[in-house]
Amino acid sequence: MTGVPPQPTLTDGEVMLRPWRDDDIDVAHGLADDEMVRWFDFPGIPPRSGLVEAVERWRAQYADDRAVVNFIIELAGEAGPVGTVEVRRTSTGAGSISWTTYKPYRGRRVAQRAVRMLVVYAFGELGLDRLQVEVDPENRASARVAIRSGFRREGLLRGGAVLQGERRDVAVYGLRRDDPRADTLPGWTALMDSVLPKKRVIAHVVIRDTGGRVLLCKVSYKQDLELPGGVVEPDEDPATGALREMQEELGFELPLVGVLAIDWLPRWQGWGDAIEILYDGGVHDPSLLESLTPDGREILGVSWYSAAELAELVSPLNARRLPLVLGAPTILHNLRDGHPITAPPAAPYA
Repeated sequence: MTGVPPQPTLTDGEVMLRPWRDDDIDVAHGLADDEMVRWFDFPGIPPRSGLVEAVERWRAQYADDRAVVNFIIELAGEAGPVGTVEVRRTSTGAGSISWTTYKPYRGRRVAQRAVRMLVVYAFGELGLDRLQVEVDPENRASARVAIRSGFRREGLLRGGAVLQGERRDVAVYGLRRDDPRADTLPGWTALMDSVLPKKRVIAHVVIRDTGGRVLLCKVSYKQDLELPGGVVEPDEDPATGALREMQEELGFELPLVGVLAIDWLPRWQGWGDAIEILYDGGVHDPSLLESLTPDGREILGVSWYSAAELAELVSPLNARRLPLVLGAPTILHNLRDGHPITAPPAAPYA
């Protein structure tokens, strides 16, 4: 296609990105190794003729309105190519980035510096608005390059690729033109937030009557009786979440007297680990039940139960911790999966 400018050479003073030359082919072919075979899903070291065809294809794709731009990476002080980096248009305004560093030059942040230069080129010269990197979760070196180049982890495509005949997950990293730079505080915190753990927080309320019984709800989605409350929503503090859940489930709000227990819950039946806070809903006359209006969808009914009745009615978790809490409601219980934190870790319940 006419009107496409020649492929440029880019440099940061030490790392240089330039177009392929014919004499690069023998050098690059000789540097191919098992790591490249593994992560690019080659059946083996590609023959020289395959690389010749690839270079010709990249040149044609560049000429076709820069659909693909593939650069050789050079490093000051080294003779010949040390790797490659590529941006490929995937849709209007969007592209994907991939790279490889040849074995003798790995561990020297060559890919990171090359990707950063390519990002500037793609957002500037190519006019793209979004760039994406897809990495096998076990390819930790490439994941580090993506993060250190400013790409935020955006999610996981379960079974999104086939690698060496095995269906594998794909981690997706993304970068928008208008994202704050990673060397600014907003950019750095957003980048770290994309990869650091995010714990689920659950807020339940322990409501007791004057006889020492606890208020439990019959729910529509499982057999176990449950405490009022539930999962805290994003940007909601736990106490507000507990009050909101009470209002939604029972049509009634009680003041929270304090915190009875903080419990860490391990992974269980598809749920990730979580922090659960058991708030003290206070001691009330048994007639409180008359003021409650279960929503009839999630909460089918409510009643009072003594500690002695709980074993067959609640989950094993609540069967462990509720008697502790009801037996000593004036102290803060620090729990691990329903066990006092002073005890050694116990195996997750079945």
